[in-house]
Amino acid sequence: MKEKVEKDSRVAANGKKKRPPVTIRQMEIDDLPEVFHLGEELFTADRVPNLYRTWDPYEVVSFYLSDSDYCFVAETNDQIVGFALGTTISKPRSAWKYAHLVWLGVRDDLRRSHVAERLLEHFKETVVEEGARILFVDSEADNETALAFFKKMGFGNPKEHIYLSLNLKEKRKKPRSDVNLSKKRPVAPPATSPPG
Repeated sequence: MKEKVEKDSRVAANGKKKRPPVTIRQMEIDDLPEVFHLGEELFTADRVPNLYRTWDPYEVVSFYLSDSDYCFVAETNDQIVGFALGTTISKPRSAWKYAHLVWLGVRDDLRRSHVAERLLEHFKETVVEEGARILFVDSEADNETALAFFKKMGFGNPKEHIYLSLNLKEKRKKPRSDVNLSKKRPVAPPATSPPG
């Protein structure tokens, strides 16, 4: 007769630790700080310079206020471990509705644990129910991890997009040569009423 041994529920059959279950749910107002701080950890200047420049508290709040139906979090043990923020676009005189997944982030230690796939699938199911016919994502051209992920998830037809920048700090240091700051602006004469 075989003896039944009860295993620790946190250890898988292969001996590796099981990860706690992850729940995907609608983002709530109380989630805003946690989502913002997770994004700060993920979108750093050295990892993703273009995303870093646009990740700020206003970005998260703006998506929540304008498109909360398309804002989701992944949660485990009452802690947010990932998020998806997106929007839909309906163009005038067009029968098509577009969806754009703008932000997708998962805590580093949970990469390759299917959290990003689950967030993307939940976002995709939601926008399809809303009538979207095309889903767009974008990534930096050299972010091979993101590009491989999106390709694995069925995205294709990549188009290169180039960002240009201009450092305005140097421009601010030099006074404009066409402006004389010592002179006051001429004051316009008072308006007169037409005769009548």
